[in-house]
Amino acid sequence: MTDGFLGYRTSLMLDVVVCALAVLVPLLVYSLYEVKVRRNFLLHRNLQILLGAVLFIAVGLFEVDMRMQGGIDAILSKRDVPLSLAQRSLFDAILYTHLVFAISTPFLWIATIAHGLWYFETPPMPGPASRRHKLFGWAASADITLTSITGLLVYYFGFVV
Repeated sequence: MTDGFLGYRTSLMLDVVVCALAVLVPLLVYSLYEVKVRRNFLLHRNLQILLGAVLFIAVGLFEVDMRMQGGIDAILSKRDVPLSLAQRSLFDAILYTHLVFAISTPFLWIATIAHGLWYFETPPMPGPASRRHKLFGWAASADITLTSITGLLVYYFGFVV
């Protein structure tokens, strides 16, 4: 088993996903700025589709990597100093919280993108479906933000400390 590139005893794809999570929220905020402030609906749509596609691919490859590595326990076993019982309990609590958000995020994001593509013309402009799309969008944005935060915490408490 090889280590990741961030300098910790992880896996390559775990490091890739952590980097993706770290840049995701700033890009999401930029996309929201473009649509809310600059009213650049086309750029917002394109950024959301790009972010969704990149995350879908990264998470898919991560899941394959997890199976090939033997799961999270196998990756944790690569640590020089194993987690104490208290550290492992905290790690598991953060991991399970992360999984709640990580599992719901793709469904919300797909629903939001599908709604936008279905109800908005090209180029996209506000219309009767805007209110519903905003609700989907804010729910998906909150969910992916919580996925990112908890994912970074999983990485930190599992592999950095």
